[in-house]
Amino acid sequence: MKIQLTVQGITYSQTQNNAYALILKEVDGSRRMPIIIGGFEAQSIAIKFENIKYTRPLTHDLFKSFAEEFEIEITEVVIYKFEEGVFFSTLVCNNGKETRYIEARTSDAVSLAIRFNCPIYTYEKILSMVAIHESDLKNVEQQSQDEYVDEGKEIDELEYYSLEELSTMLEYSIEEENYELASKIRDEIEKRKSK
Repeated sequence: MKIQLTVQGITYSQTQNNAYALILKEVDGSRRMPIIIGGFEAQSIAIKFENIKYTRPLTHDLFKSFAEEFEIEITEVVIYKFEEGVFFSTLVCNNGKETRYIEARTSDAVSLAIRFNCPIYTYEKILSMVAIHESDLKNVEQQSQDEYVDEGKEIDELEYYSLEELSTMLEYSIEEENYELASKIRDEIEKRKSK
């Protein structure tokens, strides 16, 4: 049985340098599926996800224009396998006469799914292997928050934190939509970079 997913967002990967975590969320549930992707792929997804306009098309935009010119539509993306830490995906394409399946990297497939406004699916077997539950996320978030307030430090005493800690705190406060704190952290980071 296929399970539909939606793009929840992208965060900086805590486990791999210069990488990002694409977070896909189960449409009719609370499980989330993190997929590690590179910077270029993260940028391509974020640009379309946030509706940022570029004067010239990026690679995925070019692919979409090319497909539309030849009346090819991507009807769905299926993440069908997870093996040795790698996700495998296929694009389900249709030209009005026949359906074809094209192998793709999952980051590219998701980027195209956003552009073609088509659903993203996976299977229960895969989701159950890699899923993070909402309750797990809350525990991780609480642990992260606790780390920032340990050793007698107050959250507003930003000068006591390293740049790396500040960057993590900035991400967390943005995710929590605490823009006032995010603004203070950003100012502290900028102040240090200007020295």
